[in-house]
This record gives sequence, C-alpha cells and structure tokens, in this order.
Amino acid sequence: MILLLYFTRQVIQVTFAVALILLVVSFTSRFLQYLADAVAGQMTTDILLMLMLYRLPEFLLIIVPFAFFLAVLLAYGRMYAENELVVLHACGFSRGKLLGMTMSFALVLTAMLGFLSLYVAPAGLQQTEALRQSQDELTEIDLIVAGQFQEFNRGQRVTYSESISETAAGRQLNNAFVVIRDPNPPEGESGLRMMVAETARPILDRASGRRFMLLENGYFYDGTPGAADYAVTAFEQQGLLLPDQSMIAAVLEEKAMPTMMLIGSGEMGHIAELQWRISVILLIPVLTLIAVPLSRVDPRQGRFARLVPAALLYGLYFMLLQVSRDALEDGDLPAIVGLWWVHVAFASGGIWLLTRGRRRLPRVSRPAIKRAA
Repeated sequence: MILLLYFTRQVIQVTFAVALILLVVSFTSRFLQYLADAVAGQMTTDILLMLMLYRLPEFLLIIVPFAFFLAVLLAYGRMYAENELVVLHACGFSRGKLLGMTMSFALVLTAMLGFLSLYVAPAGLQQTEALRQSQDELTEIDLIVAGQFQEFNRGQRVTYSESISETAAGRQLNNAFVVIRDPNPPEGESGLRMMVAETARPILDRASGRRFMLLENGYFYDGTPGAADYAVTAFEQQGLLLPDQSMIAAVLEEKAMPTMMLIGSGEMGHIAELQWRISVILLIPVLTLIAVPLSRVDPRQGRFARLVPAALLYGLYFMLLQVSRDALEDGDLPAIVGLWWVHVAFASGGIWLLTRGRRRLPRVSRPAIKRAA
C-alpha cells in the first residue's frame, strides 16, 4: 500500500503539471482564434468565455492521456536514474507488480475520461453549437466593433462606426458609414452606394417582421468611384433591410450527438464517432502498457532520454486513430476493424516491450537465524 501511494503521488503530480501546461497553451490558442472572430464581427465578445468552458472537456480528452503518458515516463525515469526502482527490483519487486500498480490508478483516470468522452464532451459541443447559432439572431449593429471596417453579407456590405453608445432604444452607431455593393449591377453602373449618417440603430417592422438598420441625418452617395458625377441626396431617415433571422436548428453533427443516439445506429458516421469516443477511453490503459517498460533508463541516460521517442510514438498513435476514423466514416474500412486494430497493434507492442525487457532479477537471500535452544 505504501508503494502504491508513493507511485500514485509521483505520477499524478507530474500528470497534473504537464496537463496544466498543455491546457494553458491550447486554451490560449483557441481563445485567440475566437477573439479574432469577435474582432472581425462574426460573434460577440460576451460568449467567448462560455465557448471556452464548453470546449474544455474536449481539450481534456486529448491532453490528459498524453500528460499521463509523459508523467509515467518522467516519474519512473527519475526513479530509475536515481536507482530507486533498481533497488526495488533487486528486492523482488518485479516489473509486473509495477505495471499492476500503475494500471490500478490508470483505470481510475480511465473511468473519469470515459464519463467525459461519453457524456460531458458531447453535451459541451451541443451548447457550443447552440451559442454559435444564436449569433445568427443578432443584427449587424450588434456585431459592429467601433473604429473598424467590417464586412457583412459575404462582402456585399461594409459598415463602419466611429463610436457606439447604448441608449434606451438599444445599441446605436455614431457617425456611421455604410457601403453597399450590388453583385450584379446594371450595365454602366458601378453598383456601389455609400451612406454617411450621424446615427444608426436597429428597428423591427412589426407588420412584416423584417429587421432594418435605420440611418438618421445623413447623405446618400450614388455614382462611380473616380468619376465626378456623384448624385448626393440628404435624408433624415433611411432604412436598410437586414438579413432574416435564421432559426436555430437541432445540432445533428455526430460529435455533438448523445452517445445513446449513436449506439445501434447503422450509419458509418455514427459508428465512427462511437468508436472514437471509446478509443479515447482506451488510450490510457494501452499507453500504460507502453510507458512502464519504456520508462526504464540507465542512470547515465537521465530521465528525459525517452521523451522525444515517446512524443513521436503518441503522435503516431493518435494520427492512426484519426486516419482510421476518417476511413471508417467514408466506408473504406469495415466497422469490425474500425479503430480497434490501432489499439490492438499498440497494446501488442507494449506487451512485446514488457517481455523483451524482462530480465532475471537478483534475489536477496536472507541468512537463516537459528534460535538458541
């Protein structure tokens, strides 16, 4: 029990540290991508934190197995380099016992990943997709960032606002500039129309249910760029029709579907997604079979000697799973083979490493103690 607690503490501490570093890196990278989308006017900034929290379980499914794999290599590599495990082996503590202890707390971590993979991560993706679709309900004015030119409607409209203020009627653009491009202009016309207004705000026509951008106290410019024959019209109010709101549809992508909906389905996409979720759960036990024999290093090598080969091995493992998933989804791989062959191959490799590296451990003989008669 003492050894089990000692090994568990050593591995879990390193796992937590490595996972935290990888999580911060991936979290920051994805947050910057979302922030760029928000700056470009594709979403509002108030949902960024929620998006990241909903994606957190998906990040953990990729990070935790790799962190655990490296933790076993680092923790046991240090113990081999400092001769701790060498002494234990000399006292009769076999590599099989080391594997059994490591597998015991690895299975606890596997159960936690199973809950994330089968239930929490799909629910998080559903909420992510719902948040993304809710952005379609926002008007162009809701997505405007002050001081930036932003494209809407696939580049057919460019909007700029010097500043933005909140009023009783809602969000208001101050010193707004709008350019409308007609993709199919009449012959001889540029198809560009420009409007400058003191203010712009969204309004809803209750009779038709259509949304408009109401520009107030401005000028309408119609003409060809570079020419001097612009027609300038002053207006007090000018309405621009905004795109219709798109209904939020149910999220039907395989990644966001509940696991119970995938079980028993005959669609290859559903089968591939179900096998992927189970494969994420199987990563830690298989990696444990590989990490325990791979962690053995000579004292002269140091505990970091196997990190680069281990990272490449994990990358190959994960890449083969992704390739097999795509092939299964496309129907190029039978479902009975699926992603299982990858786990079988790497588990066999781990068992081979265990048997190949097995050596006869020295036995320490205890002298017989004779009791005095």
